[in-house]
Amino acid sequence: MPRGRYSLHDLHDHTPLGEEHFHCAPGPSGWRYVSQITTPSGDHAGSVDLAIDELGRPIRLELHASSWQVRGAAIDGVTWVRTDPTGSHATEGNVRAHTFTGTSPAFLIAATRLLRLTPGSPATRVRLVAFTDPVLAPRTIDQSWALLKSEAHATDNGPLMVDEYQVNALDTGEQHHIHIAGDVVLSAPGIELEHLETPPSTFP
Repeated sequence: MPRGRYSLHDLHDHTPLGEEHFHCAPGPSGWRYVSQITTPSGDHAGSVDLAIDELGRPIRLELHASSWQVRGAAIDGVTWVRTDPTGSHATEGNVRAHTFTGTSPAFLIAATRLLRLTPGSPATRVRLVAFTDPVLAPRTIDQSWALLKSEAHATDNGPLMVDEYQVNALDTGEQHHIHIAGDVVLSAPGIELEHLETPPSTFP
C-alpha cells in the first residue's frame, strides 16, 4: 500500500498551495485512494476519497474543501451532489462524461486506468468533470491523452516502470507531461512527489 506525500503548487506562478498526504491500494474490485490536504501553514484544507472499479470508472468519490462537499459516481455518465458549507443547499449535476478530475493526483491515476493506453497508440479524447478549488465548482472539460513511452528505471527495490503521458487541453491547446509509476504520480503540472514510504503498486 503506497503511502506518502505530494506537494501542490499553482500552475502559473508556482506558489505553494499545500500538501496532500495519501495512501492508496488496488483491491479485488479496483483501486482506492484516500488523502488529507493541508495548507502551506499545516492547517487542514480538505480530503479526497476516490474508488474506481477494475475498468477505471469512479464508483465512489467524496471531496471536501473549504467546508464544501461533493459526492459522485459513474451513473448515466457521471453524477454528483455538491453541498454548501451550511449543509442547507445541495445541487445535483449530471454530465455525459467519462470520469471526474481535480487538483488531486488521484484523478490522474484514475484516468490512466480508464484509458488503458499503449505506447505509440493515437491520442484518446476524454471528457471530464473537473471540481475546481476552493469551492469544488464543477466544470466540464475535454482533454486528449497519449502514452509517449514506458521505461524501466533502476531502484533499490528493482526496476520501476515509469509511464510518460502527454495531455492536451482541447479548449486552450495547453500541453503538459505526466510521469506515473504504477499508482503513484512522480511528477505533473502543479504536483511533486515529496515522500514515498513504500514502492508503487503494480496493476494486473
